[in-house]
Amino acid sequence: MRIIAKGTLRRFWAKHKDCEEQLKSWYSEVSKINWSNPNELKEEYPSASILEDNRIVFNIKGNNYRLIVKINYEYKIMWIRFIGTHGEYDKINADKI
Repeated sequence: MRIIAKGTLRRFWAKHKDCEEQLKSWYSEVSKINWSNPNELKEEYPSASILEDNRIVFNIKGNNYRLIVKINYEYKIMWIRFIGTHGEYDKINADKI
C-alpha cells in the first residue's frame, strides 16, 4: 500500500512520543501489504474496525490512540484521515472524516 502522508504520523509522534515505535511498525508493515478488500485486511488486523466508504480504524498502542485511514483497494493507496487519542476520536464522526 502507498500511504499518504507519513508526515501526519511524524507530527503526531513528535507530540506523543509513547506511540512512535508502534506507528513506525504499523507504517512499515502496512506499506508492504497489498490488500484487495476489507476481508484480507481483517485477516492481518482482526481488531481493525471497518467503516463506511472504505474507512478503517486501527487501534494503536493498546487502543490508547486511534488511526483512521481511507483505502482505495484497486489502486493500493491509503490516505491517513485522522490520528488522535481515544478521547479525541470520540469527538469526531469517523464515518465522515
